[in-house]
Amino acid sequence: MDVYQEALSYLESQHVPVIVEAETEALEEDVFQEEAVSCLLSPLHPETLDFPDTPTLCSPEEMLERRLVVLKGILECEEVYLSELETLLMPMKVLRAIAGTSQPVLSSRQVQTVFYQVPEIRDMHQSFYSGLKVRLAEPVPEEDGEMNYTGFNLMVGGLFLKMVNQIGLYGGFIANYEEAVEVVRKCTHSDPRFRTLAQSMMSNNGSNKTRTEYTFEALLYKPLDRVTKTTLVLHDLLKTTPVEHGDYTLLQEALRLSRSFLSGVNESSQCKRDVMLSHGMRRQLMRDGFVVDVSEGERSLRHLFLYTDLLLCTRNKHATRGKQDQYRFCWYLPLAGLKLRWVADQERSPDAHLRLHTIRTKMFLLRQQLRQHANGSRGLSLAARSRKKLEQMELTLLIHSPVYKLELHSPSGKSHTLLLSSLYELEEWREIIEKLTKDNIETVPPDLLTLTSACVKLRMTQQPPLHSSHAVEDEMSLCGTLSVAIHSACGLQQPASVYVCVEVDGYEFYDKQAQTHSSVCTLTPHWDQELCFQVDGAQDLRVLCVSQSDGQDDTVLGKASVKLDSKTLNKWCRRQTLHLGQVEVALSLKYCPHLLEPPSATAQQKPIFCVPIESLAQQEGVLVPHVVRCCVEELERRGMGEVGIYRVSGSSSDIGTLKTAFNSSKRKNTASSL
Repeated sequence: MDVYQEALSYLESQHVPVIVEAETEALEEDVFQEEAVSCLLSPLHPETLDFPDTPTLCSPEEMLERRLVVLKGILECEEVYLSELETLLMPMKVLRAIAGTSQPVLSSRQVQTVFYQVPEIRDMHQSFYSGLKVRLAEPVPEEDGEMNYTGFNLMVGGLFLKMVNQIGLYGGFIANYEEAVEVVRKCTHSDPRFRTLAQSMMSNNGSNKTRTEYTFEALLYKPLDRVTKTTLVLHDLLKTTPVEHGDYTLLQEALRLSRSFLSGVNESSQCKRDVMLSHGMRRQLMRDGFVVDVSEGERSLRHLFLYTDLLLCTRNKHATRGKQDQYRFCWYLPLAGLKLRWVADQERSPDAHLRLHTIRTKMFLLRQQLRQHANGSRGLSLAARSRKKLEQMELTLLIHSPVYKLELHSPSGKSHTLLLSSLYELEEWREIIEKLTKDNIETVPPDLLTLTSACVKLRMTQQPPLHSSHAVEDEMSLCGTLSVAIHSACGLQQPASVYVCVEVDGYEFYDKQAQTHSSVCTLTPHWDQELCFQVDGAQDLRVLCVSQSDGQDDTVLGKASVKLDSKTLNKWCRRQTLHLGQVEVALSLKYCPHLLEPPSATAQQKPIFCVPIESLAQQEGVLVPHVVRCCVEELERRGMGEVGIYRVSGSSSDIGTLKTAFNSSKRKNTASSL
């Protein structure tokens, strides 16, 4: 001991940091010691992992040397773990095949339960192991024959962050673990064939390929062991990574996500999936679908999930063939106190209008090519390429063409804006959200990683609504000109200025929405206005009645959907009444089938002013033009209170503003601003 103390004194006098060696031993024990990991498992205790966030080693060179040791140890651990997972999965194919015979070892349901999420976890770690092995095999660059802080160019933080982003796969495994173990135990006692298999499973461990014998249940426990060790490994790697290293921030984020996952597992009450809410209800998925999320002026396609107590916005990442889709968390809002507001988006700029028109024209031409090359082997390959281009273009339109804006405002101050192509779809979302909001459900803080990873299994909508992806055209769909004459409405509870919005589906070649002019404030609005659509593949017609009021948001009074049938539609159909909730709308339909021309540019509206009034009435399909009715309504409403209304002219700027508003077809009556 005296010799040892003398040696320490000598090293300290030479300014040698002897404490590094002690920390190195502790470091390696933290990473590879089984007992340190297993003590965290029942239940998991991430809150006990109160690690410092700053490195404790002295110099960057020595830290990077220890970092390299840790990384090599992680690589060896991953190799052993992958071998164990492969051994666990080895009998899966055989058991699944025998499940369909007269003497199964396990039923198909039992096979699915026992191996639930194991293949996905294996694939995740295989990808991580391969990437890490390649990085560690790359030579460390040198400058002028000297080492440039060995390991600074070794970047592995992205690999760890990618793996931790998929750690939600373990959530499903943990939730299923007790049931899987119960199946293994029952079958071990009841079936000798399974007992023989379950009690002797061999795995190659380590670089020396020594074979280790496991039981089935012991192998099934390995993922539980590994998910807890992830946080310890990340902490130890972060301790040996200098703050100025490019990996430091990535590893910090990976460690935070790992801790959050373990915390979420604890909060789920020993892996129970359902979350109890107030009033004895449980969190359930009520609706999901694709929307456009607007953030800092950028539009992104998102998959929105509406649960009993919250809205979850995710980014869908489509997997390659044979893999499972994945979702990435974007944001969530509790429904408690959530306020909704919808408006029609602002007019597009001429450049945006022209760009969308160009895409629609290209889509129309591609669709024509698909019809021409439908037959023949060469036609099939061309059709596949054309269809792929068509889907990409329609996806672009799906992101950039929506005009209906749904604003979400949370009591916490967080706000998000969603865009939808259809007012009908927006109203469906708004109705169900407001219904859930009125129930006053208390929000239980969600485990976001587990909730997001469960979206793949819970989702009801898998693909964006792309009509171009339909391989076969429906003979019942419409191709030609569809005319909808909106006559009148009744059933209003109080006088209101209302308009009718009409939408059709089909391929994204032409505008799918049109709406009547606003009526005067009355209980029985009349329009007698004809709306015309150029349609290709149309099957559904949607009609909405919308009320306007000064200074307030528009209100949808009712909506309905009509199935279109090319066999029953030809000349003007008899006048029919459509029930839109409390409101009834009288309309007529006319369909004229014909070959379609490429979509025409609609960037510029025809002028309203400085044209003959009869031409304007014919253009709008009404007896009295909209601008005339608005002026008369303003005169009746407040004209008698204006001094000199027939002899004093308005200012040129106000008149110009009103003309621009009418020419741009804005729905709000801006005459009240004078």
